[in-house]
Amino acid sequence: MDTSVSFLDSLKDTSDEEAWQRLVGLYSPLIHGWLKRHGAAPGDLDDVCQEVLTVVFRRFPEFRREPRAGAFRTWLRTITVYCVRDHWRKKNRQAKGIGGSDFGEVIAQLEDPESGLSAQWNRDHDRHVLQYLLDEVRPSFTDNTWQAFQRFALDGLSADEVSQELGISVNAVFVAKSRILSRLRHRGQGLIE
Repeated sequence: MDTSVSFLDSLKDTSDEEAWQRLVGLYSPLIHGWLKRHGAAPGDLDDVCQEVLTVVFRRFPEFRREPRAGAFRTWLRTITVYCVRDHWRKKNRQAKGIGGSDFGEVIAQLEDPESGLSAQWNRDHDRHVLQYLLDEVRPSFTDNTWQAFQRFALDGLSADEVSQELGISVNAVFVAKSRILSRLRHRGQGLIE
């Protein structure tokens, strides 16, 4: 896939099987892990995750990411809530959540955009997507460029320290950071705000 196209833009063409496989690869672990951590029954995880991604695929042409920040993760959260509720309604049962609380209460909290659980969803989403994007763009850069970026942008060393450690100029450290951040911003446009 052309790296000049953002992740969400690549999904506009519903016939682009590679883009949709990337979406499944990105979001299946996030949704599955979130449901598991918050008390969903193990036997339901794959079914609910598949339901969520099916709805995302079917309704993606309706999605509008502008003008609000976090639109996609909010949209995904809303679809997840809907699919979980629908799944449990079809099964006509209540699952127990963490700490013995009713799983329905967990879902109600997730549905409330002001709740702590929604804020946690946003943080989990952004961390997960950032790691996915880092892994995705990594092969596009030389080891030296990546090390400079990692040590400076992720590990928090100063440009001087990275320059000394890697035997490159301070300017090269700034260029590495700039190039990789630019690629990350473009690929993740609309996913992380």
